[in-house]
Amino acid sequence: MGTAGVAGQLGGAGIAVRRRGWLAALTAAACAVLLTGAGGFAGVRPAAAAPPALFTLTALPAGWQTRTDLRPALEVQPDGHAVKRSDPTAEPVNGTVPADVLTAAATEMKALVTVDMGTPEATDKGTSIIDYMPEHRDQDLHLIVYAPEITDGLSDEQKASRKRFDDLFQRLLNAFAPA
Repeated sequence: MGTAGVAGQLGGAGIAVRRRGWLAALTAAACAVLLTGAGGFAGVRPAAAAPPALFTLTALPAGWQTRTDLRPALEVQPDGHAVKRSDPTAEPVNGTVPADVLTAAATEMKALVTVDMGTPEATDKGTSIIDYMPEHRDQDLHLIVYAPEITDGLSDEQKASRKRFDDLFQRLLNAFAPA
């Protein structure tokens, strides 16, 4: 069994973690929120700051890599305006993601948060994260997949769930149109 994802609001009532691996999910979710600029500690959104991105896609490196710049690959605002980086050290590119893609992505996020994506036995691997943070904090969803490229030891159902996660990640990245 592995972590399917993290759902709920960060701050306030806390985090609802599904399946085993709660400590890893909690740590990764807290890091993701802090690193994506969604607000202060544990995802508390500052009142005077700009609203957080509707979607944030982040790929954290393997533990042995020395890369310390952990900027998101894609940040999409509720109006579709987006910022994409081809890699964490690249200059950001402004653009948009179509509304129909965002609507479909939100629906898929709500479905994926209920499935088991497994946690491979591998160590020192990277993590992929998709954060969905609509206007209402109680609807925040955070999907975290450890070692997304590893499928050894996972059930067919877990492999299928991971593929759905990767398809969503790629669909959002590929829907980006530079301005």
